[in-house]
Amino acid sequence: MKRNTLATLSCLGALLLGFAGTPALAQTKTLRVVAHADVKILDPTFTTAYITRNFGYMVYDMLFGRDDKGVPRPQMVEKYTTSKDGKVWTFTLRAGLKFSDGNPVSAADAVASIERWASKDSIGRAMAASGPQWQVVNASTFTLTLKEPFGLVLDGLSKPSGFPPVIMPERMAKLPTTTPMTEVLGSGPFVFKRDEWVPGNKLVFVRNPHYLPRSEPANYLSGSKKSAFDRVEWLYLPDANSAIAALQKGEVDYVEQVPPDYITPLRVDPNVKVAASGAWQGWMIMNQLHPPFNNPKVRQALLKAVSQERFTSAMGYPLDMRVTYCPALFLCGGPNQTDAGAEPYRTADVAKAKQLLAESGYKGEKIVLLVPTDVTYLNAIGLMAAQTMRSIGMNVDTQNMDWASIGARRAKRDAPEAGGWNMYVTVAGGFDADSPVTNAYLSAACGTSLPGWPCDKPLDELRTAWIKETVPAKRRVLLEQFQRRAYEALPYINVGQYTPAIAFRKTIKGGERLNSGLPTVWMLDK
Repeated sequence: MKRNTLATLSCLGALLLGFAGTPALAQTKTLRVVAHADVKILDPTFTTAYITRNFGYMVYDMLFGRDDKGVPRPQMVEKYTTSKDGKVWTFTLRAGLKFSDGNPVSAADAVASIERWASKDSIGRAMAASGPQWQVVNASTFTLTLKEPFGLVLDGLSKPSGFPPVIMPERMAKLPTTTPMTEVLGSGPFVFKRDEWVPGNKLVFVRNPHYLPRSEPANYLSGSKKSAFDRVEWLYLPDANSAIAALQKGEVDYVEQVPPDYITPLRVDPNVKVAASGAWQGWMIMNQLHPPFNNPKVRQALLKAVSQERFTSAMGYPLDMRVTYCPALFLCGGPNQTDAGAEPYRTADVAKAKQLLAESGYKGEKIVLLVPTDVTYLNAIGLMAAQTMRSIGMNVDTQNMDWASIGARRAKRDAPEAGGWNMYVTVAGGFDADSPVTNAYLSAACGTSLPGWPCDKPLDELRTAWIKETVPAKRRVLLEQFQRRAYEALPYINVGQYTPAIAFRKTIKGGERLNSGLPTVWMLDK
């Protein structure tokens, strides 16, 4: 580890010295970020991996953006109207929008991009039941016609995570969604510098000369995204010592995800500020295409052995940043909190879990568990998952690799023995877990492209009913029915709720606004 740390620091030092010696860059205002993972997939419409989502926000823009209250605000859209019955929507783009190659953004680009998004996303698929028809009216105007009203139109078009509905050229949007796009062309605040990309080391963005900001000030994902920085560099430093040392020395400006063991020391560093980054949950994602997790009784047996306190403790977060036990799949402390369906699993019981596993018919099948090596808290979840499964007699084969490689492998549907997998671990921010419609893994829509491929028709029907219901009291009843069914079907297992942290130099202005886990660098200055 020491050798790797020194090598990484040496490489980083050489990079920084090279930047300082380049006259053009010496006059460039640069923000240097330690990204939480390496970037291997450049298509935010292909994967739900957060690092790819973050990449998308740097180079693409959206029709609507959420403000800090969660309200959808027009972003690329100048104006919109809806009919009294809620079945016809008309949208007009802002004049002068251009992609980074200088070509204008058209209504045809918007429609093709939204249709691509709708084929992948949970809200888009829910909207399908309303019979959506998108139609181009002219170069700047398009319409949405529904057979019945759908109350989440703007929520969908402003969805911040999962599959954010980014706008790209029509020709790109119409490419197959079965493989990730490699071309990158958006109308967002930055341009991806492919010629400076060093996979496994560095990724660079520069200001988009064709970006047309809104007149309103930046407010989370809405308003102007015009950055104070000419250049943003993402550095991938998988060694935590190297990342924190670079921050403390001022060689980087902020660390996107602070390894838990470093939170307490950084809290007393006079040059660094540590900030919370919202409520998150750790998840074990099980592949339901192949044995043994295609059997819900096996999934239920495993859940009975899970101690959330042990998982969050293993991750290393301080006591004030983790919840001892959270039964709510839609976050404890959130508006959709409920303990419906959780009672049988409130207390971990290994003996009972072994009994349930025996009753499930599990025959000792090997379980391929993908364990991340370069993200400390994910590594802890992975190791704890392996320990928990082995404690009840599961045959676990841990396969270690970096997070970016897991992001690519998890898309494979092959049998585990043919290069596929049975389980991987991940985490989800509040915006991806807090309701039946934002939580993609609980949509359980059969035929989805979501890794793990959950399929439970009753659960998906309850989700659709919750979306359509407008009476708050009835919605609450449906929400509780939904979670009860989710505890039966178990598309994934929640291993605990916690609050991650970011850290930034005190020279960074607005760093506290980076509390969402999204790269809203347009709100920063230094």
